[in-house]
Amino acid sequence: MQNVTPLLARKDKGDQDEASWPFPGGVVGFASWWVALATTFALYGSNTLFFFLYTWPFFLALLPVSVLIGIAISVVLRGHLIWTTLATVIVVVCLFWLLFSQLTGW
Repeated sequence: MQNVTPLLARKDKGDQDEASWPFPGGVVGFASWWVALATTFALYGSNTLFFFLYTWPFFLALLPVSVLIGIAISVVLRGHLIWTTLATVIVVVCLFWLLFSQLTGW
């Protein structure tokens, strides 16, 4: 038993610490929500404020959804920040557009 390597001395790939992927995804999701909100104002101008007067809870409810989408995409893409940002912005803007079009009846 002199030639046995102790288990603690071995380095496995599974023992390495994983990178923290959810936090950047959450930040990207939060920023994507603001981009989608700004896009709505850019397209419809100040009339958007009158529309948001009664519908703001729906759009505010998309904020945690956007953060969770950013986290999920970041975990799936294993922290590739550029692809995470691109995919999250596209999904969140599409969610905003879907909700906006549903509420306006368009």
